[in-house]
Amino acid sequence: MYFTALLARTDDGWEASDTELDDVESLDELAELARESAPDDETVLVCIEQEGAWFGLVRVDGEDDPRVYVSDAARAMRSAYGEILLTDELTGRAPGDDDLLDGLAGLPEDDGEDDDGLAADEPEDAVPGTGGQEAVPRGPLGDAGLLADLGIDAATVRRLTPDDALGSIAEALGCADVLEAVR
Repeated sequence: MYFTALLARTDDGWEASDTELDDVESLDELAELARESAPDDETVLVCIEQEGAWFGLVRVDGEDDPRVYVSDAARAMRSAYGEILLTDELTGRAPGDDDLLDGLAGLPEDDGEDDDGLAADEPEDAVPGTGGQEAVPRGPLGDAGLLADLGIDAATVRRLTPDDALGSIAEALGCADVLEAVR
């Protein structure tokens, strides 16, 4: 089960809104959706969580490039929403390199279960079911420091678990009540 929300910083504090990402196909489209929700080019955090499996954060500040953090890239890659976040630039793939995506074709979407789905001969950092390809690492990927100026350092972001990440972030930002209102 997924939860997605936008947290927009305003003069009056943080505002939260749930959002559907079904029509979003790229990080650029996601960033544009975030910009549309922010008054005066303020900071917007796009929060995506797949229950018990992974979470992702996208920070959009005005027209700046979005900054992305994903708690578990391998699990996120098996998710429709994760594929939006895991751009070629973030994963280090060459643009148009479809080898990894071809290897993922037909894999079931990650259901959040603890079973890592790895075959006995696949390395720990492989994407499950891809024959050991290591293009997307298991574990965190992206800019863990994207919340540092908001009082949440990179080490804290990396320690967050999918079960409590968004609530912990919202609490640290002082907007836990507004996030819970849209949950």
